[in-house]
Amino acid sequence: MSRAAKLFEVFNGADCALITSDINRRYFTGMKSSAGAVLVFPDKTYLLVDFRYIEKARAVVKDAEVIELKKLFPQLIELIMRHGAKTVAIESETMTVRELHAYRHFFTDIEIIDDDSLSNAISSLRAVKDEEELACIIKAQRIAEEALEELLPFIKVGRTEREIALELNRLMFQNGAEDLSFETIVLSGANTSMPHGVPSDKAVQEGEFVLMDFGAVYNGYHSDMTRTVCVGEPTEEMRSVYNIVLKAQLAGIEAARAGITGSELDKVSRDIIEAAGYGDCFGHSLGHGVGMEIHEKPNASPNYKLPLNEGAVVTVEPGIYIAGKFGVRIEDFVILTENGCNNLTKCSKNLISL
Repeated sequence: MSRAAKLFEVFNGADCALITSDINRRYFTGMKSSAGAVLVFPDKTYLLVDFRYIEKARAVVKDAEVIELKKLFPQLIELIMRHGAKTVAIESETMTVRELHAYRHFFTDIEIIDDDSLSNAISSLRAVKDEEELACIIKAQRIAEEALEELLPFIKVGRTEREIALELNRLMFQNGAEDLSFETIVLSGANTSMPHGVPSDKAVQEGEFVLMDFGAVYNGYHSDMTRTVCVGEPTEEMRSVYNIVLKAQLAGIEAARAGITGSELDKVSRDIIEAAGYGDCFGHSLGHGVGMEIHEKPNASPNYKLPLNEGAVVTVEPGIYIAGKFGVRIEDFVILTENGCNNLTKCSKNLISL
């Protein structure tokens, strides 16, 4: 069954659904483009794309009728009228106010459903990864892991954070990445206490942590991982904090399963860090969903009270950040199963001293 057909198994808030965001257009058609629209009915799907993409769309899109886009609003109205539809749902999470005003101006005889029902339905579909999606995510992760392995000899005293980040990016592209999952984070020394710091011209010094948060994109799907290594020998405090974070991370992976709520999973790791006296040093959520976007539902956070879906891919990334001294984060991501999870990250988590 196509993804568009599955949409109307979880959504019944309108006669048809209008998909205009780049990510969801790719999700439902399998083709990347910077413009266009997907119009989904219970029994038919249309992809409207302009001249720049029409040849490719006709060659690769299998589950939708491809139409060359010339005048968006008249073409959409004609299709809606052809199917006798009276209501059309839009993506509340991504459509701008300006775009919504334009649709209301032209859709004079068509009711626009602008609540969150369509966006929520799409999020629930995307939260459960099928075999094809999972294969792409795993491939993206293997690209990132291979890049890290090749990078480690490059990290040494005198290298700057920026130099290390650029080399890591180069290796991911060399190994087959379509894109980077996000702007690669490489931090060293006291800078590692900033969870999402930006690589600078600071040079690595002997005895410092180097924290790397990075990922690759393969066929539209992201990977995400964080590793913290030491250049030289860590202090006893550094080693102790690393082991606390590792203990919290392993406990989170052990507890991860379909049905646990995001807040319950977060609490498993957070309790360990709090018991060790570092609760105030762990200020972000334990994890988030990963797929066609680097942050998507579901979340493993104190405020996410919903159960996590079987087939969802979520990160487990506790951290301890001591301002002015150092920080540690260890991140894997897992796919949730009925009885537990499968860790998609194969890279070692033992503290590496370079």
